[in-house]
Amino acid sequence: MKWPAMGYLRAKTLAELWSALQAHGSAGQIIAGGQTLLATLAFRLSEPGTLIDITGIDELRGISVRGEALRLGALTLHADLCRNPLVKAHAPLLAAAAPLIAHPAIRNRGTIGGSLAYADPAAELPACMIALDATVITASAKGERRIPATAFFTDLLQTALEAQEIIAAVEIPLTKRLGAIEEIARRSGDYAMAGLAATLAFDAGRVVAPRLAYFGVGNIPVLAAAASRALEGRSLDRASITAAQQALTEDLDPPRDLHGPPEMKRHLARVLTERVLLGFLNPKVQAA
Repeated sequence: MKWPAMGYLRAKTLAELWSALQAHGSAGQIIAGGQTLLATLAFRLSEPGTLIDITGIDELRGISVRGEALRLGALTLHADLCRNPLVKAHAPLLAAAAPLIAHPAIRNRGTIGGSLAYADPAAELPACMIALDATVITASAKGERRIPATAFFTDLLQTALEAQEIIAAVEIPLTKRLGAIEEIARRSGDYAMAGLAATLAFDAGRVVAPRLAYFGVGNIPVLAAAASRALEGRSLDRASITAAQQALTEDLDPPRDLHGPPEMKRHLARVLTERVLLGFLNPKVQAA
């Protein structure tokens, strides 16, 4: 299908963006990488009056260390996560996740801000942000807000973003935690049938503060509290991994979808739990 008729403008500063959003109201649609939006336009699932391009806004760019956090601008490309030395040094979980996202053409256009704002429950980056205990920085004409990633995703394709508010950046605490990600998909580049992004630390051989964030198994990424408790303070061995797998019964209530019934999703989650946790025993796993 052809796109609907619409206007286009390119904001060069945040001030220009706020003016454009005020002028166009609900008819204005922000576009950055456009890897989700362009498809919805083609299928007439969205028909904005005006596209407001934010790719020229320098305030939304950049990867830097600020204080005790790694800050990623919202316009950071998925491909940047693979190659940026600061990401590799301080958040290699994201560097490991990026190659799992769709295909190279999409990774070279899609942005982290777009992925988080769209909030697909089968996408990798929302779960990674929860596993990393990240903070989403939002901006509007009223100013900035800081929202924990655990509170940002509210329901299927819904977030805590308010009207005329955008994601400006993400901040990830600098820690020495380990991180790993695994997913199961029908084909390379497809959305995951189920996935797990996890971080943890070890103290005297025992697991400390594990964060297991599952994706593709609910309306939002699921931080598995019961499974994490099953690991806390224990040696990472077959017994503790089995305990974490069993605890997922409390954490996960996946809906039936095109991939299969809930029990299949739970089974995939248990498989991924074993793969990821065994991976932490591999010395090649790096700090998250």
